[in-house]
Amino acid sequence: MKHNYDVEEANFDELVVARSHEVPVLLDIGAEWCSPCRVLGPMLEKLSAEYGGKFELAKVDADENMKIAGRHKVKGFPTVIAYSRGQEIDRFHSAQPLHFLRSFIDKLIAQHAAQ
Repeated sequence: MKHNYDVEEANFDELVVARSHEVPVLLDIGAEWCSPCRVLGPMLEKLSAEYGGKFELAKVDADENMKIAGRHKVKGFPTVIAYSRGQEIDRFHSAQPLHFLRSFIDKLIAQHAAQ
């Protein structure tokens, strides 16, 4: 089963907000022209497969979905937002090393389980 998918304005509430009640969701907001996004995206996709459904990765192309970026007051790309139980609980900006990503994801999973 695939644990990462593209999201747009029409299905955002269903695939991110509602889904985050079941499983934590990482919202990756980026753009094709953004070089840090091209570094971070594949790392997050690899981790979503590695974690095997403990979290899901929702990817947003900001150029095509400016309302989602605006709703989240995104100031730069990539911006990754952690959703749990329908709420934003954490975020980070820019490409990050693998150890940071694992720590961020582990914390998200633990917080989701504790809620």
